[in-house]
Amino acid sequence: MSIHRFANPNRFMRLSRALMPWLQWSTIVLIASGLTLGLFFSPPDYQQGESVRIMYVHVPAAWMGLFCYTSMAAASAAALIWRHGLAHVAARATAPIGACFTFIALATGSLWGKPMWGTWWVWDARLTSMLILFFLYLGYIALTGAFDDRERAQKSAAVLAIVGFVNVPIIKFSVDWWNTLHQPASVLKIGGPSIHPSMLWPLLLMAVGFTAYYLWVLAIRMQDEIMAAKIRALRLRNAESGGEKARS
Repeated sequence: MSIHRFANPNRFMRLSRALMPWLQWSTIVLIASGLTLGLFFSPPDYQQGESVRIMYVHVPAAWMGLFCYTSMAAASAAALIWRHGLAHVAARATAPIGACFTFIALATGSLWGKPMWGTWWVWDARLTSMLILFFLYLGYIALTGAFDDRERAQKSAAVLAIVGFVNVPIIKFSVDWWNTLHQPASVLKIGGPSIHPSMLWPLLLMAVGFTAYYLWVLAIRMQDEIMAAKIRALRLRNAESGGEKARS
């Protein structure tokens, strides 16, 4: 099936409206289940104690920061290469959501780092590259409104998103390439997860719940942008028809 099938705004609106209730309830159930298991039923870590429970928000938020930026870069590439009708809309709608996830990851990482490392912040490779990711999100958001020419703003922001994607693998593999305070991957690794199931399940539930939340909010934001575009087009047609009547 061609991706251009869903470039029609009306078709997208119908599909997203049908999916939104499912995404909404999936978000609520999954995040509530993950938090309940993580905060009340998973054991404390033998080294980190109760502070390990920050992991159930920090790690999925960091994953989503990377996932949202990857989605934004892919949508930007689709917009520039295939001129997909809704790709720019999807990228613009994703940027604030990804920025929020990245900020949550940075904030919770600081809260977790204080009892573990004795400091709120260190300039190691992963933390620094995550901070750069946050600034890339802010730069993209700023560029989308930096020019009066909407098409120029979209193209400039799309180029930034695509070029900035090089930071995503740097974040992922920074613990393998450099000596950092972060531990190596314990969930997404060859040979399977090395984390105990009592901690793995709430972590995965939170990750899937955050993903459902992203898709839910993305659908809402894209619907709002499509409606705003229709209103702008209607006003432009009314202004043009009014000008023609005045000239006649």
